[in-house]
Amino acid sequence: MGREEDVKVVSFWASLFGRRVEWALKLKGVEYEYIEEDIFNKSSLLLKLNPVHKKVPVLLHHHKPLIESSLILEYIDETWIHCPLLPPQPYQKALARFWSQFAEEKILESAWIAMCFSGDEKESALQVGRESMQKLEDEIGGKKFFGGDNIGYLDIALGWIFYWLPVWEQVGSFQFLGPLKFPDIVAWTANFLNHPIIKDSLPPRDELLFYYHHRRSQLSSTS
Repeated sequence: MGREEDVKVVSFWASLFGRRVEWALKLKGVEYEYIEEDIFNKSSLLLKLNPVHKKVPVLLHHHKPLIESSLILEYIDETWIHCPLLPPQPYQKALARFWSQFAEEKILESAWIAMCFSGDEKESALQVGRESMQKLEDEIGGKKFFGGDNIGYLDIALGWIFYWLPVWEQVGSFQFLGPLKFPDIVAWTANFLNHPIIKDSLPPRDELLFYYHHRRSQLSSTS
């Protein structure tokens, strides 16, 4: 794939949602231009491309903007049909979308609350997150990836679990994952991390830790 595709990704270095988009493009072999966005001092470009939510990531393809990482993943898969991410069967596609949304609503949101807050709110989030993680453990059922032998849509959507979640656990002094309680998820995270495209497309962990410690302090001071 060449530059004639005219693909740009507007994102923020620490954004797990933006990283999904980059992983998908790299797995497809699609060249793109990366544009770093300051989410705390939003540019006129971002406000023009995403006037509704004013958030990253934004995919620009032939000067047409697309927003929301899950929708962008589907667009990428339908536009560049080689190395498919979603399964071909409608039922399996629907399941992948369901588990992606489930993890975002139940695990990602719970992990964020557990990192940023304390007390009853944190304990409630921990309970929801751990119960939901067990459902993912049952779903992967010992497979190498959620998509089978190769990385697929759901693996990319859940990819934050293997890298961002441990950072949030350290910052917030809590634990969702554990090799004894969730051995299949832990094995999946290792398989995902060891993929060369994934391994070479990660932000520095120490910088993530510093960033999320700062974000936690900001949110704690305003709550």
